[in-house]
This record gives sequence, structure tokens and C-alpha cells, in this order.
Amino acid sequence: MRYQWTVLFAEDSKKTVSEGLMVDIASGGLAFRCDAGENCPRVGQTLVTHFSIPDSEVFDSSSMTSFTRTGRVLRVEIINPFLRHVAVQFDEPLPVKPGEKAKSESESKAPSASE
Repeated sequence: MRYQWTVLFAEDSKKTVSEGLMVDIASGGLAFRCDAGENCPRVGQTLVTHFSIPDSEVFDSSSMTSFTRTGRVLRVEIINPFLRHVAVQFDEPLPVKPGEKAKSESESKAPSASE
């Protein structure tokens, strides 16, 4: 699900917490953008992430569910000299599948070929 919201991340709970902008979320991982500074994650690094997503049952931006997940950095892409795109795979999937309910509802409202 394409989604822009704040994500907090750190190497572990005792390290400095950094902030990024989540740009994609799925049950198995997330992608975010962050500054290219010294706190930018590197491929293979373990990260603890904390983020919120719209409640999948309600799918209303005013109803949010927060998660904390540990995962491994799969990819770090250079956007420009100051910004990086980071992809993280969770060690444990989310109990929800973000965006799936909204997708199935929009598909059920689409007219069928026989109409």
C-alpha cells in the first residue's frame, strides 16, 4: 500500500532514534526515505522500526494502529546526495495486510463485464 507517514527507526532500543518518511507498507516489510547522514541504515543492518498505519478494519485515516517491528535492510537506493530510499523486510509479518481490504472493496464496487 502506498502510504506516506512518519517511521521511527534505530539499530536497537539503546541507539539514537532517527526519523524517515514511509512511502510503502506491506505485511512483510516497508520502504521509507531518510536523510543520507550518519544515521542512514546500510544493507544487511538490523533495524527496529516504529510506525502507524490506518486501521485495516475501518480504513479511515483518523483510526490508526501502531506497530513496532524488527527487520533487516534489504536495499538502500540513492535518490540524491541528501536522500536515501530504504527497503526493510520484517522478521515477523504484520497481523494485517495493509491496503488489501480497500482493494477488495473497490474491486467489488467495479461493474462486472456482464453489466
